[in-house]
Amino acid sequence: MSQQTIAVLDFGSQYTQVIARRIRECRVHSRIYPFGVDAETLRRDGVRGVILSGGPASVRAKGSPRPDAAVFALGVPVLGICYGVQLMGEMLGGKVLPSAHREYGHGTLRFRAGSDLLRGIRGPLRVWNSHGDKVARLPKGFRAVASTENSEHAVVQDAARRFYGIQFHPEVAHSERGMDILRNFLFRICRCEPDWVMEDYVGTAIRQIRGQVGKSHVILGLSGGVDSSVAAALIQKAVGRQLTCVFVDNGLLRLGEREQVERMFRGRFKVDLRVVDASGRFLRRLRGVTDPERKRKIIGHEFIRVFDAEVAKIRRKGKVEFLAQGTLYPDIIESVAIDGNPAATIKSHHNVGGLPKRMKLRLLEPLRELFKDEVRALGEALGLPREMVWRHPFPGPGLAVRVCGEITRERLEVLRKADDIFISELRASGLYPKVWQAFAVFLPVRSVGVMGDERTYDHVCALRAVTSSDAMTADWAHLPHEFLRKVSSRIINEVKGFNRVCYDISSKPPATIEWE
Repeated sequence: MSQQTIAVLDFGSQYTQVIARRIRECRVHSRIYPFGVDAETLRRDGVRGVILSGGPASVRAKGSPRPDAAVFALGVPVLGICYGVQLMGEMLGGKVLPSAHREYGHGTLRFRAGSDLLRGIRGPLRVWNSHGDKVARLPKGFRAVASTENSEHAVVQDAARRFYGIQFHPEVAHSERGMDILRNFLFRICRCEPDWVMEDYVGTAIRQIRGQVGKSHVILGLSGGVDSSVAAALIQKAVGRQLTCVFVDNGLLRLGEREQVERMFRGRFKVDLRVVDASGRFLRRLRGVTDPERKRKIIGHEFIRVFDAEVAKIRRKGKVEFLAQGTLYPDIIESVAIDGNPAATIKSHHNVGGLPKRMKLRLLEPLRELFKDEVRALGEALGLPREMVWRHPFPGPGLAVRVCGEITRERLEVLRKADDIFISELRASGLYPKVWQAFAVFLPVRSVGVMGDERTYDHVCALRAVTSSDAMTADWAHLPHEFLRKVSSRIINEVKGFNRVCYDISSKPPATIEWE
């Protein structure tokens, strides 16, 4: 582990991941720990500072989550954010009371005294609040250096012990100069160096993979998506021909996707790639199915069967001990790995929590400490082409959830062509990197049209493009009218089966990004 690690103790805040990501954006390694981690573990890990995250609880409530008191005796700087500053106040001898006016949303931060935490920043600032309690009496040694309308102790410090607390969230975009406040904590107070860079991480990861795998063989399910592609490139660089990748063609892929994967990994990276054409099998199982949830379950179960059969073939030819997965840090955080998290599990992930016992394989997860943006940077450092590393997200069930209603080969072919036109025009116009996700949807409705002198009665194509930073919320992308006109014209003229194109202007919420 990097000796420049900042520990983020998780008290269940919806922003805990954001805090950790913001620290890494400053090129300092961060790691999220359960709130009750013992101080000795942090000392052993060599952390340079500790951040107490926000959380939904009240420090006044019985059984509210608390850190090991010895965290304050580690001799490293501590920053409490929102619930974290209230914890600090309560545990170090101050007093926390309910706010007369609960603060949710923007407030105005006014500076009262100088502080290393606020060095180089001028107020007043608009900041993002989310709290119902406040520190009413400061512990001995603390003083307030900034306040908001409803909290006279909005920024507090005990500079001698390097303890700092802020009542708002600096990590969110809504807080002005929030990143500068975090940088001051990292570089002025914790004395960190910006040494978290992907080029250095590659060498560390390769050494770890070699140490874990030894002479054993590794199998990886390669989908062509960003995560599995980066995992494949990294593992191949570490152990070469000890890696075998399995690509399952389920018949629900984008135009030319199978060929692209084969060219990239067989040709460029010289990976031992096994391609399984199971398209007929998947489409037979999906025949007549219209419910989106049934589609997903059928595809998931069928994939496991196909993949298991291929793994069995490979194992008959030699010893295989590891199954590699492209599990990311958010997958771990949101599932079961952060034990004791007081917040409810956000979602479970298919690649978190172990393997079926019958597989008798050990897990290899080389990306499990990385966020998505770091995985993309790692992919570039490994030599993956930018257009692959920065591809838009693609759903696990593939085009099955973009063909609304029943799935047929004909509908899939029509959709592939329309989607390819949309994406190629986004790339040609320079708009592709500006949207989070874009795709075409096949609608199971027909409309009347006139093409030439003939009446047509064909299907409708919907186009969807959204902007987002994390897919939790999204806004429809305001693409130029002339661009949409050109895409619509190309689809109607070049794709037999569509005679009408619509553009989806729904945001998330209330809509989802995908249609099914």
